[in-house]
Amino acid sequence: MATNNNYVVKVTDAKLMDVQKALEQAGIKVRSIVEVFKEEAAG
Repeated sequence: MATNNNYVVKVTDAKLMDVQKALEQAGIKVRSIVEVFKEEAAG
């Protein structure tokens, strides 16, 4: 039986599909990705 784990990942300069592709290329099965918060980078 597989378990479901939830993670929060903060990224800069990456699009949602880029994150999904990177995870899948690393052999990680992605069930869903949800954007929960978006902030402008300080600078």
